[in-house]
Amino acid sequence: MIEKNMGICMQHNVLFDYLTTKEHLLLYGYIKVPQWSKEELQEEIDRILKETGLYNHRHKLTGSLSGGMKRKLSISIALLGGSKVVILDEPTTGVDPCSRRGIWEIISKNRKGRTIILSTHHLDEAEVLSDRIAFLEHGGLKCCGSHSTSRKLMVVDTT
Repeated sequence: MIEKNMGICMQHNVLFDYLTTKEHLLLYGYIKVPQWSKEELQEEIDRILKETGLYNHRHKLTGSLSGGMKRKLSISIALLGGSKVVILDEPTTGVDPCSRRGIWEIISKNRKGRTIILSTHHLDEAEVLSDRIAFLEHGGLKCCGSHSTSRKLMVVDTT
């Protein structure tokens, strides 16, 4: 049950170099939403591939993709099947600024009806994508708040 309602994008890509972009989505689709028909799954995969800009790369082996494309694929897997809780562990790590902004758009477009937990070292990323921001230090919560209070809390946290 949890695999149907949760999606995870690890900090490092957990992809198979010998599978294509589309094959990854099919594999995880069969695991996450086995009750869907082949047509429903294919429609969802096509939608995700188009939305992420990976449609023209759907038949490419994952090992040949750029770092940004691999991150987009990992995020696509996490979002596949309408996951209600999505954990994104530093989803823009190691990508160029253009890919980073593209990933922000993907996350923003897919927020509705989901709880997205995002970890990042980039404050601008947290502010753009988050409703609430929490600061952690050595594994412990230092402060937490909405955008308006997080700026105040950040000052307290950095003194």
